[in-house]
Amino acid sequence: MFIESPKKTINKSPEVIYTFLKDVNNYKQLMPDSISKFEILSEKRFLFALKGMPDIVLELKNSVPYNKVVLGAASEKLPFTLTANIKQLTSDSSEAHFEFEGEFNAMMSMMIKAPITKFIQTLSENLQNI
Repeated sequence: MFIESPKKTINKSPEVIYTFLKDVNNYKQLMPDSISKFEILSEKRFLFALKGMPDIVLELKNSVPYNKVVLGAASEKLPFTLTANIKQLTSDSSEAHFEFEGEFNAMMSMMIKAPITKFIQTLSENLQNI
């Protein structure tokens, strides 16, 4: 399953956005209002839960300076990645969007597609306010 958020213009340089997204402490600012739990587990790992959903642990998997930050599920039960893509527009503005990619059975895909789509759209919208 592949889901992509809308691209958003952010009045920050790619370096500022990249630095923000590499710090797992900052993801609390991007979370939707429906968050019921957020905990930092290490400098590369955090746990969060949305109301009515199980806890999800994400960890920093990979990054490409000023272009991409890749988070992945810490559990192998539901393997997926959440990638933030950053593109410079001008010296002080960028375009950014999130991509969710995971392999799920058809039933699981049907159940999680709408909440995940809304979740990454919210991350993208909230990234504009950093």
